[in-house]
Amino acid sequence: MRPEREDATYENTACEELARLLPPVPGERDVPSAPYLHHKDRLMQLINDDAAADAADRKNNPAPARKARPRLLRPAVLMPAAALALTGALAVTFTGGGTSGDTTAQPRETATVLLDRIAGTAAKSDVEPVREDQFVYVKSLTAGAEMKEDGSSTMEPLSKLEVWKSQQVKRIHKTGEFYEDGDYGNTYELGGSPAGIDRATYQWLASLPTDPDVLLKELDRMTEASEGQEKAQAVFEQIGSLVGTVMPPRNAAALYKAAAKIPGVKRLDDAVDAAGRHGVGIARVDKRTGIITEWVFDRDSLAYLGERSYRTKDFGAGKKGDMLEEFAVLKRGIVDHYRERP
Repeated sequence: MRPEREDATYENTACEELARLLPPVPGERDVPSAPYLHHKDRLMQLINDDAAADAADRKNNPAPARKARPRLLRPAVLMPAAALALTGALAVTFTGGGTSGDTTAQPRETATVLLDRIAGTAAKSDVEPVREDQFVYVKSLTAGAEMKEDGSSTMEPLSKLEVWKSQQVKRIHKTGEFYEDGDYGNTYELGGSPAGIDRATYQWLASLPTDPDVLLKELDRMTEASEGQEKAQAVFEQIGSLVGTVMPPRNAAALYKAAAKIPGVKRLDDAVDAAGRHGVGIARVDKRTGIITEWVFDRDSLAYLGERSYRTKDFGAGKKGDMLEEFAVLKRGIVDHYRERP
C-alpha cells in the first residue's frame, strides 16, 4: 500500500530537511537503543549510507564498500517478525480512538502546536498506576517488510497480533507472551532483561525526567543510531516506541513535548494507519536513509492510532513509496494474567 499523500509534499519535506539539517546525527536515545533496536522491535529496515557518500568514499578510499544489511531490531528477542514490529506499539495512551471526521481542522497548524495539544490531552488522561505483577495488553494489526541486500523489500500480509508484556522491574528472561495465527508464544531476552529503554515498564517510565529538555538529553544519551541512520531520527523513533505508553500522564506529556524539539519533525494533515483510519500525523524523514516514520493520531480525540514507515526516495532496487512497516492499535489495557483479555 503506497502512502496516500502527494509526492510533492514529501519532496518538499525532504528539501526542507536537507536545508536545515546538521551533520548526520544518529538517533535513538533513551529509548531502546537503535542497535538493538529501539523500538522496539519494529521493522527490518535496510540502513545504508547515501549513494553519493558511498561513491565519494570509494573514490577516496579504495577499500571494498560495506554490504547493505537489514536492520535487525532487538536481535536478542526471540519473536516472530510480526511480533517484533509490534512491540513498540505497546506504548499507547488509554484514550479512545477511531476514524475521525473533520478533514479540514487546523490545516496550518505546525508540528510544535499539534504536539503541544497532544501533550495537553495526555496530561489530562486518567491512567491508573500499573503494578509489577500486572501485564500490558495490546491487540494490533501489523505488518513488516523483509529487507533484501539489493535494497528491495517484500511486505508481509497484515496480521492481527495480541501481546502481553510483563511489568516486572527486575531482570527477567521471559518478557511476555503473544498470540498470532491461532498460536500462543513466549518472548524472551537472551541473558535476561531489566526494565529500561528496551523494556519500558510503567515504573521505569515514571522515573524519567518530566522536563522536556532534560528528557530529550537523557533519551539522546540512551539511544544509539543504526549504521547510516541520523541520530535525530533514532531519537524520534525511540520516542515513537514510548509515546502514549502506559505511564503517568505527566511523563506522556513530556515525551510529546520532547519530540517537538527534534529538528525536522513535521505535521501531516492526513495520515493513515494499518487499519485504514485517517487522522493527523507527526513525521520525520531521515535524510540519509530516505525513510519517513509517521505517528498517526485521531483527528478529534488525539488518541494514538498507530505508526508506519516507508521510503521517500529510490534506493537500489527499493522504490519510493515502498512500505517498510505499519501497525494500528485495535485494543489495549491492563490485565492480571497472561492470556487474559481486558
